[in-house]
Amino acid sequence: MNDKVTLRPGKPEDAQQCAAICFDAFKTISEKHNFPRDFPSTEVAADFLASLLANPGFHSVVAEIDGVVVGSNFLDERSAVAGVGPITIDPAVQDRSVGRLLMQNVLDRAQEKGFPGVRLCQATYHNRSLSLYSKLGFEVREPLSTMQGAPLNARIPGYTVRPATLQDLDACNQVCMRVHGHHRYGELLGAIQQGTATVVEHAGRITGYATAIAFFGHAVGETNESLKALIGAAPAFLGPGFLLPSRNGDLFRWCLAHGLRVVQPMTLMSVGLYNEPTGAFLPSVLY
Repeated sequence: MNDKVTLRPGKPEDAQQCAAICFDAFKTISEKHNFPRDFPSTEVAADFLASLLANPGFHSVVAEIDGVVVGSNFLDERSAVAGVGPITIDPAVQDRSVGRLLMQNVLDRAQEKGFPGVRLCQATYHNRSLSLYSKLGFEVREPLSTMQGAPLNARIPGYTVRPATLQDLDACNQVCMRVHGHHRYGELLGAIQQGTATVVEHAGRITGYATAIAFFGHAVGETNESLKALIGAAPAFLGPGFLLPSRNGDLFRWCLAHGLRVVQPMTLMSVGLYNEPTGAFLPSVLY
């Protein structure tokens, strides 16, 4: 191979090649640092990337060298702020600026589309990605703890959790606006349509919601009690676990006291618009 890297839009038929790289890249870095894999198998990665490549709400970009796929990246464009990832590069072509090119592509795309901000979550132990994102202008915003364990089946008095419906969209968006200063309408709509979203009600109104208590899901609540109710009602914590802001000591200690464990540290980073949250939240791995 020479060093000529070319980029092109991703296509559904790229899923298998991109998944093999995705699985190998995450496996290599996680095992090097003795952390669990983000994807348990190539098949799971392929199913996930196929869903992104087919979703019009995601911009996808594939990197090639001599016509061979060597990496990919995605930009979630479904909501007011864009989220990056997963970005993966074939370990065999490290140090050829593939990652920088893939990141610059989605940042240019976000600027063209007029997004006020872009966010991502990176594995804290991965020094290379932390350095790259910082060079590209990203700021560290939150230390995160990936939490995993058995379902809690825990109830919070006065808080009721139920499946979210399309009629809940406005109320949920208002909660997100109060906490973050922007909505995540597109992601929430998709989760409601897929049947994974839940809402929590307190004193007769919606005070929080979750697209899923999972690695690729996010949650927002006016208070920690709302998030405790959502976490306590979750049937499972899909993927490596859900992401909890480590600075939220009350919620962190509650999760630990209920038998959940920290399996991996991560870092929330952003470039452009970022409002310090004024409530409780769980980011997804995209933000």
